[in-house]
Amino acid sequence: MPKNKGKGGKNRKRGKNEADDEKRELVFKEDGQEYAQVLRMLGNGRCEAMCIDGTKRLCHIRGKMHKKVWIAAGDIILVGLRDYQDDKADVILKYMPDEARLLKAYGELPDTTRLNEGIDAGLDEEEDGSGNDYIEFEDEDIDKI
Repeated sequence: MPKNKGKGGKNRKRGKNEADDEKRELVFKEDGQEYAQVLRMLGNGRCEAMCIDGTKRLCHIRGKMHKKVWIAAGDIILVGLRDYQDDKADVILKYMPDEARLLKAYGELPDTTRLNEGIDAGLDEEEDGSGNDYIEFEDEDIDKI
């Protein structure tokens, strides 16, 4: 049997929850940065995001955020634009839902941006407003069965 040469196992790598819920200062974009909304996760530390300037970019999640900050489709992120590749960017920061609402209130995000819901949430096949996916039976119908 080989000796264990590490400092611990899986639980050590998970670490303690470092109180990420505490209030942090709201970070605004600078030059060379842009706000974006995640369209879909691609795996391998990458995601596809629609930037506020209207460009769809392939974004790389930086190592500091990798496995520590979970990014999902619909999240608002701050990306750093690349000088040499316009179709690629680097994820700098993920905004919490309350921070994204503040950005929208300050006018940093356009009013058309949909917050705190997935990208597919607004796409409904039925536009007639019924929205019922179940069938109602009358008492007479139940007696026939």
